[in-house]
Amino acid sequence: MLQRDYTTSQLDVLEAEAIHIMREVAAEFERPCLLFSGGKDSIVMLRIAEKAFWPAPIPFPLMHVDTGHNFPEVIEFRDRRADELSARLVVASVQDSIDSGRVSEETGRRASRNRLQTTTLLDAIEEHEFDAVFGGARRDEEKARAKERVFSFRDDFGQWDPKNQRPELWNLYNSKIRKGEHIRVFPLSNWTELDIWDYIRREGIEIPSIYFSHTRTVFERDGMLLPDAEVVRRGEDEPLFEAVVRYRTVGDMTCTGAVASTAATVEEIIEEIAVTRLTERGATRADDRASEAAMEDRKKEGYF
Repeated sequence: MLQRDYTTSQLDVLEAEAIHIMREVAAEFERPCLLFSGGKDSIVMLRIAEKAFWPAPIPFPLMHVDTGHNFPEVIEFRDRRADELSARLVVASVQDSIDSGRVSEETGRRASRNRLQTTTLLDAIEEHEFDAVFGGARRDEEKARAKERVFSFRDDFGQWDPKNQRPELWNLYNSKIRKGEHIRVFPLSNWTELDIWDYIRREGIEIPSIYFSHTRTVFERDGMLLPDAEVVRRGEDEPLFEAVVRYRTVGDMTCTGAVASTAATVEEIIEEIAVTRLTERGATRADDRASEAAMEDRKKEGYF
């Protein structure tokens, strides 16, 4: 007698939920877009979008808020992946925001353009009249993100108010907005870092090379290994040295640290993550080593 296995894995459940969310957004909103940086979370989100609408093309553009301080390997991957999918890629430039006087460049050793992204993002949303923006945030990253719903309402100033969140009963989402307002949508809310890597392994998804172990020239600051790059301001008391590292997350080079690691395959990365107790952002993002209240304030200002 033919035996059928009707069990559903955790990844199947998470994937089905994310596909449902993407289809719901495509049906309910006029101008959605997907934030795609070339990082692992947005790569997984892009694969979900492919599956959600296959064999049709992805029915919304991709957008990246480019600080100008991103890792070259990630930018190359971003452009190549968008080209492979024949997807429209909107690049919102922080440098353009600086040149136009919309934001002011930070100075000093710890200067970063990461906070400046908020203005650039909100300007791009207004310019292109996007009414829903897919983000790759997950609730396990830090406490402020854990407070946010799948459909995160933003007012006409792009601000998030945790007291003004809408109820989400089962898989029912309230998509009603007025002109000028928009919704940030997080299809990966219920995923963990380990889920992301398990999915990358299962799907055989290509990712940028800096996620794997390699030798890089770095320097230490506050217990983090920052890269030797022209845009990163290094003090005389911060000597350079070579180390075998990889990146758990990618972002602005000025505030994204590497971790010492010999994990050179997806399987080795999964083994490494399975035993760590420190979140990826806590371990590698200098800008996220703020208090929960400070991070929540950034979100209220319109931050990702």
